[in-house]
Amino acid sequence: VPRSGFPRLAGGCGLARLRSAACSVLPAASRRPAPLRETGSPITATVCGCVSGTTAPGPHSGPSAKCNRSTCWRQWPFYRFLFFQEPASAAASILNGLANYVMLNRYRAAVPFQSPMYRTCISFAMVTLNAWVWSTVFHTRDTLLTEKMDYFCASSVVLYSIYLCCVRTLGLTRPWTASLFGALLIVLFGCHVWYLTYVHFDYGYNMAANILIGLINILWWLCWCLWNRARLPYVWKCMIVVGLLNGLALLELLDFPPWLWVFDAHAVWHFSTIPVPFLFYSFLIDDSLHLLDVKRE
Repeated sequence: VPRSGFPRLAGGCGLARLRSAACSVLPAASRRPAPLRETGSPITATVCGCVSGTTAPGPHSGPSAKCNRSTCWRQWPFYRFLFFQEPASAAASILNGLANYVMLNRYRAAVPFQSPMYRTCISFAMVTLNAWVWSTVFHTRDTLLTEKMDYFCASSVVLYSIYLCCVRTLGLTRPWTASLFGALLIVLFGCHVWYLTYVHFDYGYNMAANILIGLINILWWLCWCLWNRARLPYVWKCMIVVGLLNGLALLELLDFPPWLWVFDAHAVWHFSTIPVPFLFYSFLIDDSLHLLDVKRE
């Protein structure tokens, strides 16, 4: 899920990169420098203690290595593979995207377009695929642009998951409610992107915002599942997805030297979310077919 977005329902598709806000909550001595942009070495550079624009010293940093963020957090060194700066996270992002693509095609094959949730679920899959594309790009080439796109697209998945839940719980009987709520989410997302792009890219604020929308996402889905667990026996799939994504988010709190200088906690988290789309899309298929049956009655 992309590094931001806490937590993300369906598709792994984003949980919080909690470490991205470490600088705003940890004492200076424990802050970790930002990933370096380019080093000219097969190993992506390591520790620095710099402020924006200063040269980042480190045993693997080249003379052009810069830390371009206003505050820093430590990045363990990684072996590059071809043009991939973080090969494990990039590979995991690709596999997550493929998992979502496979299940999107399975959903299309199993669910007729007449189902009330068909278009909303297809749109959700597209937003999720876009997020994994940008996650792959970011882990391949870390720049200010790819970092922002990774964060923004991850947040968009969480917001669309909230909209998906709104449509499922309220929009089928009150379509105008879902439409107005969707418009509100678009405005909020636009303001969020505008602030982080043109005012100040604040990691602490970004984390707080994603935690807030993530909690709304989790609680809304979980409450709906619990309310309908007796009437809709397949909702256990959605409940497991919610539980899995929250449990797997703990991997983002870990920090250890990358195994073989390739697999860090973030990469392990990305790999662990690969099976999640299979279960969540299975839930969407069951639910969409159920709604279609209700519509035909």
